[in-house]
Amino acid sequence: MLRKAVVVLLIAAGFSAAYYLGRRKRAQRLDAFARCLAARQAKMYGAYWCPHCADQKELFGSSFRYILYVECGVAGSRAEAAPCLAAGVKRFPTWQFADGSRHEGTLGLDQLGQKTGCALK
Repeated sequence: MLRKAVVVLLIAAGFSAAYYLGRRKRAQRLDAFARCLAARQAKMYGAYWCPHCADQKELFGSSFRYILYVECGVAGSRAEAAPCLAAGVKRFPTWQFADGSRHEGTLGLDQLGQKTGCALK
């Protein structure tokens, strides 16, 4: 009985370790990708109340902290912050790229990579 419990515990530990290492590797890949986007001057304009912005942020997980991000929402209202008005942002999320081009709406990681030349390794 004790032997079976030890075997089950070892198997569970093995699966846990594999899961942890897989998540850690993905996080490192996303960190590098997000840093590359920032280095290539890809900037996201978004609003705290925007569900599409939340979806976009979720694609990056904790790596979103490396993205150049401009919050356009004004706390307690649907008004738009001055930097976003000055930039002419009309929809959220809006991605602005170094070449001056823009894309309104959620972009997949592969699309961001194609636009900036950043690779999701």
